[in-house]
Amino acid sequence: MWFQPRQSAGTPRTDVPGTGGGTTSPSSPDLTGAGGAAAGVPTFGGGLTDRDIALIRTSLAVVEPLAADMAVYFYSILFTRYPQVREMFPPGMDAQRGRLLRALLHIVDLVDDPEGLQHFCAHLGRDHRKFGTENAHYDAVGACLLAALERFAGPAWNAEVAQAWTRAYTAVAQTMTQAADEDARTRPARWHARIVHRQAFSDSIAAITVQPDTPYEYAAGQYVSMETPWWPREWRYYSPANAPRPDGTITFHVRAVPAGWVSNALVRRSNVGDVIRLGPPLGDMVLDPASGRDILCVAGGTGLAPIRALVEESARSGHERQMDVFIGARTANELYGLDEMLRFSQRNHWLRVRAAVSDEDILGLSGSLPQVLQEFGPWYRHDAYLSGPASMVTATADTLTRTGVPRSRIRHDPLDVPVLSPN
Repeated sequence: MWFQPRQSAGTPRTDVPGTGGGTTSPSSPDLTGAGGAAAGVPTFGGGLTDRDIALIRTSLAVVEPLAADMAVYFYSILFTRYPQVREMFPPGMDAQRGRLLRALLHIVDLVDDPEGLQHFCAHLGRDHRKFGTENAHYDAVGACLLAALERFAGPAWNAEVAQAWTRAYTAVAQTMTQAADEDARTRPARWHARIVHRQAFSDSIAAITVQPDTPYEYAAGQYVSMETPWWPREWRYYSPANAPRPDGTITFHVRAVPAGWVSNALVRRSNVGDVIRLGPPLGDMVLDPASGRDILCVAGGTGLAPIRALVEESARSGHERQMDVFIGARTANELYGLDEMLRFSQRNHWLRVRAAVSDEDILGLSGSLPQVLQEFGPWYRHDAYLSGPASMVTATADTLTRTGVPRSRIRHDPLDVPVLSPN
């Protein structure tokens, strides 16, 4: 969450700019157009000029070496000006500040890609509903963000730069609010889900099956944010390990990682009957029903979860496209779920499953996933799906690209929310 959370629906706030009460500081720019209306709000297709884009990227390059300090300053002034929102954020802000930086950097990377920026900001807007973000709060966040940029940009900041950032943020905020409003018409902001089953794969990996309180629609290969009762306001991302089931239950594979508050609670503390909360499904790593190409799936560690869901979905579709699945881990003991996948392949002629271990010398299994992939193939006629640690995903994508697989046919989750990220 990098935009300001909200109170529960009810009495309008009077202490946030744009909510009908109080006054806006003269130094706070109007980021929503006249009176907050859509009139005059630039769109990604034509609102930013080449000059705007150059100014935004140049000024961000100036503050990027100081980005961590800038994030601390941003949240400090946000909480100072609007102290009532502090309790809506997690107690520990280190991860939160990192999310702000990643989102900001990604937006600037996409600033000259209107379609990509529209998609990313709409994704942010829908996901931020689970925090309780309201449209009226975007002005407050925008003013604090521009104040932080001005402070750390130093002499590189001037009125022209400020206007460029204002136009960019306006477009971002408008896209996020529109996506959130549209999403609110069809589904809740969050779901309560009761744990109905637990299975321990090892001391550190468990399968947690939950039953949402209302229908939860998602596609195999997507990922989901989760909040536990033991660490409120600490949301972590996990991928369902199954295609949608008739009974609506969802299974997640969770690895307890060092210093992982949420993952350790789920693996070692949760019990059947406990209730967690789910955010909306996210991600585009889903099967393309229009494609007739064979499929390559590469899973590292608990990255097996979304790959397993894709295999289930492929079996249900009846298309029976050839599917090659490579499962990797550092040691043989960490190759959880392999036996189940092998049994599934024995019942389905279109599925082939292979394993690789990177840190042990085992006959027929040794090597990293990118290395093992090069021993098979070719893969240039396949759709590729990658899931696991960011380093593995990046190396595998580079290997496939070098061997002729177009980047447009290599799909994976955003690298800052992989299923193996510290939780």
